[in-house]
Amino acid sequence: MQAGFERALGEIRTRVSLSGSTKTKIALAYSGGLDSAALLHLLHAYGQAQQLEVYAFHVHHGLSANADDWLAHCRAQCAALGVTFDARQVQITQQEKSGIEEAARQSRYAALGDMCRAHGVPLLLTAHHLDDQAETVLLQLLRGSGVAGLSGMDSANHAADLLGDASLLMGRPLLQLRREDLQAYVTAHAIQFVEDESNLDPRYARNALRHQVMPKLEEHFPGFQQRFARTAQHAQSAQRLLIELAAEDLQQCLDGECVDVSKLKQFSADRIDNMLRYWFGLRGVRMPSTAWLNEMRTQLLEAKHDAQLCVTHADCHIRRHRDRVYITPKFDPDLLLQPPRSFNWQGEASLYFPSFGGTLYFDPAEQGIAADWLGAQTLSIQLRSGGERLKPAWNRPTKSLKYQYQACDVPAWERERLPLVFAGKQLLFAAGIGMDCHPLNTEAGNNIQLRWQFDQGQMALP
Repeated sequence: MQAGFERALGEIRTRVSLSGSTKTKIALAYSGGLDSAALLHLLHAYGQAQQLEVYAFHVHHGLSANADDWLAHCRAQCAALGVTFDARQVQITQQEKSGIEEAARQSRYAALGDMCRAHGVPLLLTAHHLDDQAETVLLQLLRGSGVAGLSGMDSANHAADLLGDASLLMGRPLLQLRREDLQAYVTAHAIQFVEDESNLDPRYARNALRHQVMPKLEEHFPGFQQRFARTAQHAQSAQRLLIELAAEDLQQCLDGECVDVSKLKQFSADRIDNMLRYWFGLRGVRMPSTAWLNEMRTQLLEAKHDAQLCVTHADCHIRRHRDRVYITPKFDPDLLLQPPRSFNWQGEASLYFPSFGGTLYFDPAEQGIAADWLGAQTLSIQLRSGGERLKPAWNRPTKSLKYQYQACDVPAWERERLPLVFAGKQLLFAAGIGMDCHPLNTEAGNNIQLRWQFDQGQMALP
């Protein structure tokens, strides 16, 4: 068994080397339970043989009255082995419809990612084993999941979604071992571990499967875990192909940060859904249900050319504007009620306005507002109130901002949150359009052009 573990670990170390990391550090997620206790001792022995610095990271969820005792146990076990130990305590906030299991999982992986970064550890191992893989596949099947869900857990993968860092690698070297194999190893080596009483609570779906369903499957279908693991491998292969296809399709349909509806219509419904799921994943949007995706696709494709369509997702808005599909963040409605804010420019390269959600830049330019004049004015930043007009160039007419936004193809939902900059009652700059030509100095010299940029994750505009 240990030889199999070391081979798996060696494969993971090879992947780390190929990723360019030269650090000789490795960590495990250590809860103190039987599985992670076995992994701790196996990894300690492997680390000594390979001259690796081993870390054990523990997450204190605070959900059990015994959590403090588990923390003390883990610390003591690591001290006895000479393994560097660290822990984080997290507060579990149950999100709507997600359940406490999912909330605890998200908090746990976020804390593990933080500890990896804090200690400069590029590779984190978890103690998931063959029975865990079988439970995961069966749970996903019962939930009606697609190919991605049935893929289960990979033995080694980049863990940007889980650990919050694309540079980290996560490995599961015990996936080919049964729980009974780990039990035998722990017993043979007299390894101490803790028992989490919540693992016996049948109200949790995974526990119900583990204690009530899986034994019956083993009785009638011996060795079903290996077959479920094989199914997961087939699903992983299929998912990789779907991702390759989605990446190619998205490349064809992308127009900047949005998707061209006319190009999207060339694909079948299944291919559109595959591409949209991939696009959502790239943008950090949680995967929607099949029913939600079907409804959204129908609305996006059947809407009229000039329709201002908005489909609400838990994480964002999906909008259509002039045959383009956008993923936009949800905004606090209070941001649209911001009163004007007066300020003076004293030569700064930029000024941050958090209440407006972005930064105003003052860029040196051959033609622009004279810096001396600008510095002598009392300026204000504010949102549109209606009736504002702007002349973008001397050879162009003065028009309303509504007209200018339409001419610049600025979507309607962006217009209401784009700030304006005034000197007294004189409009100097409208984000999304640009400078008014009246105050511009045509003579070369110390001139300034204004530029607005929203906070990260939002659209940057001229």
